[in-house]
Order: sequence, then C-alpha cells, then structure tokens
Amino acid sequence: MQKQHDKHDKHDAAIIVRGRGKAHEDDHGGAWKVAFADFCLALLALFLVLWLMAARDQQTMKAMVREQNGSYADGQGNKPEIGGGPRGSLIERFSMPHSGTSSHKENGGEGPKVRYDSPAELAVLSRQLGTMSVEAGLSNNLETVITPYGLRVTLHDTDRQGMFLLGSAMPTDRFGRLMRQMGPVFAKMENQMLIVGHTDSRKYAGDQDGNSNWTLSNARAMAARSQLLAGSMNPDSVLQVVGMADRAPFEPSNTGAAVNRRIELLILTNSQASTVAAMFGVPGKNEVGAETAVGTRGTVEELRNKLKSVRNANGADAQGK
Repeated sequence: MQKQHDKHDKHDAAIIVRGRGKAHEDDHGGAWKVAFADFCLALLALFLVLWLMAARDQQTMKAMVREQNGSYADGQGNKPEIGGGPRGSLIERFSMPHSGTSSHKENGGEGPKVRYDSPAELAVLSRQLGTMSVEAGLSNNLETVITPYGLRVTLHDTDRQGMFLLGSAMPTDRFGRLMRQMGPVFAKMENQMLIVGHTDSRKYAGDQDGNSNWTLSNARAMAARSQLLAGSMNPDSVLQVVGMADRAPFEPSNTGAAVNRRIELLILTNSQASTVAAMFGVPGKNEVGAETAVGTRGTVEELRNKLKSVRNANGADAQGK
C-alpha cells in the first residue's frame, strides 16, 4: 500500500525548468551606467568651468564700472596733493629699486619717495619702462619722449597688437599685465601723472544712450588707472584722468589708423603738476608774469615728430630682427 502511494506522488509532482537567460543579462549589463555617469560628471565639470570664467569676467567689468562711477559720483576725482603726505594705499606695495632724486618726506612708513625732475632722471625712468615693455612683448607699442612738462609715455595699438578689446574698455592680457607691473614703479614715485585716453575716428558701435568715443576713451583711461592701482600704485599719483575721443590723432592724415588708439601717461615734473593743479583747484592770487610751460603748436608738432621717429626706428629694428 505504501509503495502504491509513493508511486502516485511521483506521477503527480510537477517538474519546472527555468532558463537562466545568460545571453539576455550579458547584453544589458551595468557597464553603460558607469560610462553615462562619467559623461555626466565631465559635462558638469565643463559647465562649472564656463560659469567660473563668466563670473570672473563679470566681476572685473563691475569693478571697472564701479571705479569709474565712483569718480563721477563724488564730483572730485583724485585731488592733487595739497600739504602733508599722501594718504597711502590699502594695496600692498612692492619695493623696487629706483634712480632719481630722493625726497626726504616720510610717507606712512613707506620710506622716501623718488622724484624725477631733470631730463637725466626722466631718462632713467624712460629706460626702466622700456625694459618692462620688452619683457612684456609690447616693445613696439610703447614709446617715451622727454618733454618740458615731464615724461610722456604712449601705449598705442598696432595692426597686430591692441591694448584693449576692439570697441571695449576691457584691457588685453598683455596690456593689463604691463600696467600692473608698472604699478610698483609709480608707487615709489613722488611725481604725479595725467592719464589720457584716445580713440580713432571710427564711429563707436555702441553709441546708444549717449555713448560715444568720448565715453570709450574715458573708460579706457579709467581702466588703465585701475590696472595701475591693482599693481600697488598710490591713488594720489594720478592728478587727472581725461578722455579725448578722436580730437588729438597721432596720425592726422589717417585718423582711423591703429596708432591713434592709445593711452598716454604724462609723468609731470613737480612744477608742472602744481600748475595743472592750480588750473582746477582753489583760485589763488593773480600773479602777473607767472611763468608756465604752455605748449605751442610748434612744440606739439615737435613732440609728434619725435614720437614718429621713435616709432619708425622701432619698426626698422623689428624688421631687422
């Protein structure tokens, strides 16, 4: 009886065979998930880099605009030094060797300033700036001329190299780096300077809302000042910032030439700085016969010819090399 029951159970038992589906699992494994995760990570890194670059450019532009608007808002700009020492800069200074006449005034622990007044002293400063332009790869863009007013430093565009992005007040990397390197030189200088921006005669593309070459030339001069300050120059070293648009072309016969787009730094002698400050400061007594070095048409033409000769000499040297 027991044997019959066991035999009956064996016939009733169901045998189920399940396929393992190895081929299906091999075709749809998890390797694609790893590859997709790597792709998403790389894409995220790319977006992060682009965002950081855009944020940096925006911060730089805002700083330039804030610097420019600040000088307009106070209605004063940079006051010339009237008695006492300069207030000093919050930016750390770098000590650099200088030649010239040392001033015995102490400036907040910074040590004596250097004064460049004589042609020989201005020539030393000229050579120092020229060496810096060569190291920056901008030797064909910088020209210096010693004038009765001081040292005239011209940084102009060429057909190959511009100082600013076209139609913009954003300095190129080389120009911005050179200006920041000049900052420590001017930080130890007692002389004050004028910063003048110039454009060519081409119509400004963004001449809406009152913008024009006047706006562009002034914005570029302010940008040059900002770069010098970033290089530790004392704010009191700047006596005046001026935008002249296209009113003083370097090449009058070709007002659209690249050389007309330029920034000029006029390192004034102490006497000329006092004269310029008196023109815009508190009126003093009318002194009959007071002597000031006022430029004539002949003097300006002589300076222009000197600059042309220097530029032609630099061009000849570049071709020889």
